[in-house]
Amino acid sequence: MSSTTKDEVVRDQWGTKLGFLLAAIGSAIGLGNIWRYPYVVYENGGGAFLIPYFVALATAGLPILILEYSLGHRFRQGTPATFQDLSKRWQWLGWWQSAIAFGISTYYVVILGWCLSFIYYSFGEQWGEDTGAFFIGDYLATSSGGAPDGFWDMGGLQLKVLIPVLIAWAMIYVLMRRGLSRGIELASRVLMPTLIIMLILIVIRAVTLDGAAEGLNVLLTPDFGALADPGVWIAAYGQVFFSLSIAFAIMIVYSSYLPRKTDLSNSALIVGLSNAGFEFLAAIGVFAALGYLAAQNGVGVDEVAESGVALAFIVFPQVISALPGFNALFGVLFFGALFFAGITSMVSILECVVAAIREKFDMSRKAAVNWICGVAAIVSMLYVTRGGLFYLDTVDHFINAYGLVVAGLAEVVLVVWIAKKLTEQRDHLNAVSFVKMGPWWTISLKFVTPILLTFMIVYSFWQELKDNYEGYPGSGLLVIGVGAVVLTLLLALALSLNSRDPHNDLTRSFKE
Repeated sequence: MSSTTKDEVVRDQWGTKLGFLLAAIGSAIGLGNIWRYPYVVYENGGGAFLIPYFVALATAGLPILILEYSLGHRFRQGTPATFQDLSKRWQWLGWWQSAIAFGISTYYVVILGWCLSFIYYSFGEQWGEDTGAFFIGDYLATSSGGAPDGFWDMGGLQLKVLIPVLIAWAMIYVLMRRGLSRGIELASRVLMPTLIIMLILIVIRAVTLDGAAEGLNVLLTPDFGALADPGVWIAAYGQVFFSLSIAFAIMIVYSSYLPRKTDLSNSALIVGLSNAGFEFLAAIGVFAALGYLAAQNGVGVDEVAESGVALAFIVFPQVISALPGFNALFGVLFFGALFFAGITSMVSILECVVAAIREKFDMSRKAAVNWICGVAAIVSMLYVTRGGLFYLDTVDHFINAYGLVVAGLAEVVLVVWIAKKLTEQRDHLNAVSFVKMGPWWTISLKFVTPILLTFMIVYSFWQELKDNYEGYPGSGLLVIGVGAVVLTLLLALALSLNSRDPHNDLTRSFKE
């Protein structure tokens, strides 16, 4: 009997349901909840955005999340083996989702390194008055030519970035080596409550600042006219899709570690709604702080509102410096919250890759973790160079807009229309769940979700044709952006063509 056979018969399990829920919520809650969602709400109708957001959650986010829980729980394997059992020719899709996850891990860890650096820089507000120049020039040492001129100015590794990235990798490696219950679950049980407490403290401090009310007014005032704009609905579905950790193998693997008697639909609802609640709370804290910054500078909130990297590492240091007291504490809370949100997502991203590799190559957990973390760490060095910010932004854009969404669409089409297993998955769900899946779930997955995901892909591609993303050179977008997506697909095809079986036959007895 192979080592994999032994591993599968005594497959790892979560120690408790709470441990699983905290890990799953930790996977869903990531950097985007803090630095992307608030701006998406602001840009797409304010308070009115909650309408398309919850429609998207009900018709796409939760249905896919519940589907992935049912797949993982029923087949109890990694994603490639699960998809091969659904249809023999579709093992490649599981490998593609795993390859996408691997690709994301290589740049996600770099942002964690930035967070560690800025925790340190919070003491004494070392970023100075011009936070943009500090982050782009002093810290990242990005080419003074900017984009597009400086795109290919790679330069060498930047020591200020390299050291915290290596520290982040060391922490992640230790958690992954410790395994499911002693590593990922234990970390989630500690980090998630800590993260929530940190966010609550940030919100309490932010809403008590002068100008906070104006920031919240800008965020929450509903513009119902925006609901007539298709782009607002696309933004809602995009936010839900990207923030729930669906379509890149994570939730299938996480649910495969659940005990046989687990209420799946209830667990999915808890994770989905917890993620939504965290996002909204983060938006309140962020825009209250932006309202304060705008009031201090005598400008409108729209002049300081940013999203993503600019919000976290340029605008928020300005907020921290402008505070009347406890500046360093607020900085530690904010960047610490970003780091904790990121690291719980990072370990989930790597876990789905480790699970697939272990099954494919009969590896022990330690060997798989060594290989995956080692190779990912080497690849991540691309983003530690002078051009790292450009490359990170480009890869993230293309992987999310095309890799994840296309993989999600393919997953739904496979289960519903090719393998025609939706009824079996619903029966499995309903056998173990208190909340039964009925017409809403079936109609969403058969029609609503695939139509909307297709529209998202077409819309993103149309936007791509109008202008080069962020003004980057076409050569850079083709080589770095499109190249990253193509590379993950080629890697997936190569792994699926390997003659070795991606899973163990003895686990088939669990699927019945």
